[in-house]
Amino acid sequence: MTAYDKLDAWIDAHFDEQVRFLQALIQVPSDTPPGNNSPHAERTAELLHNFGFEVEKYVVPTEEVQAAGLQSITNLVVRRKYGVGKTILLNAHGDVVPPGEGWTHDPYGGEIKNGKIYGRAAAVSKCDFSTYAFAVRALEAVDKPSTGSVELLFTYDEEFGGEVGPAWLLNKKIIRPDLMIAAGFSYQVITAHNGCLQLEVTVHGKMAHAAIPDSGVDAMQAAVRILSALYEQNTLYKKVTSKVEGISHPYLNVGMIEGGTNTNVVPGRVSFKLDRRMIPEENPAEVEATLRKIIADAAAQTRGVSVDVKRMLLAKAMQPLAGNKPLVEAIQKHGQSVFGEAIPALGTPLYTDLRLFYEAGIPGVIYGAGPRTVLESNAKRADEHLNLEDLRRATKVIARSLSDLLAA
Repeated sequence: MTAYDKLDAWIDAHFDEQVRFLQALIQVPSDTPPGNNSPHAERTAELLHNFGFEVEKYVVPTEEVQAAGLQSITNLVVRRKYGVGKTILLNAHGDVVPPGEGWTHDPYGGEIKNGKIYGRAAAVSKCDFSTYAFAVRALEAVDKPSTGSVELLFTYDEEFGGEVGPAWLLNKKIIRPDLMIAAGFSYQVITAHNGCLQLEVTVHGKMAHAAIPDSGVDAMQAAVRILSALYEQNTLYKKVTSKVEGISHPYLNVGMIEGGTNTNVVPGRVSFKLDRRMIPEENPAEVEATLRKIIADAAAQTRGVSVDVKRMLLAKAMQPLAGNKPLVEAIQKHGQSVFGEAIPALGTPLYTDLRLFYEAGIPGVIYGAGPRTVLESNAKRADEHLNLEDLRRATKVIARSLSDLLAA
């Protein structure tokens, strides 16, 4: 048997244990919002301790967590030092969007059916807590590395921008790896991604009785004008094409809207939240300035209306750093061997915490357990699931790649 065969055999022999580990993670809710995620971190730390891993817990101060729109954050770091050499960090996030409606499986059950595991974050990205932890266990049991270090980083604010997760840890110099891999899917290695600008727009009018609407200023009608002007931009965005393979064009989505007080009252206030995805070639400052002008111009069509625009998130796009070549080559080599097909290096229209490492000059890629597309996994939708064979094989790819990278 080759060294790679031995790593694969260890993962196969411990796969039932790995699946139980993932089930235990799925069974502890970590919905964000509201973002009370420390209980999940405590459970994760307990499970990792059972593997003999020493877990460092970094509790973010309450005021910083609340300022980010969350309730509690405990970030986890596991450091495995083998000798002199590069530090490779593996990062996955445990915060998840709420389950929503339409589930036919318990979103917190970790139920297994027809070779798939179901539950919120089964695919994004509690699965990669499992991928990375068991890849490291296999590496230490079989390969017994004597150079370099591996760090596991499990954070809990990716859905809200990563500012009290990876950014907080990087700013405090708690972590400073040479290379890093972030949670992703199995059939491509991601080297670039979109940026994201999120704005909260509040339209102020004047409440009035619906029987005498002219005595008020209808904030809803003004909001409709603004929304129409914003949605018209999506037609223009389709004419702008990114040169990064895997990324198409910019687009805009309005995900939340609320306002008014009662059916028989002219609404005096309406607010909505928009999400603008930016391709790597776009300038975030110009994108934001354009949106603010569109909103102001549309609002000006309704006399008596005022508008507040608040930036909630600015996640910059990511382009490849030259130093990520060893990561890409190792994952492509072992991905092709394990999955039996070429693993392309692509961009993705998502935005991720990897951008925070990119901004710090740390080369990284996105790779983990999952299908070819987000759509296939039902991520952020009902009945999110993961093919367990993808989990098994991705764990082998990560373990083999770590073996190569540490040896190099």
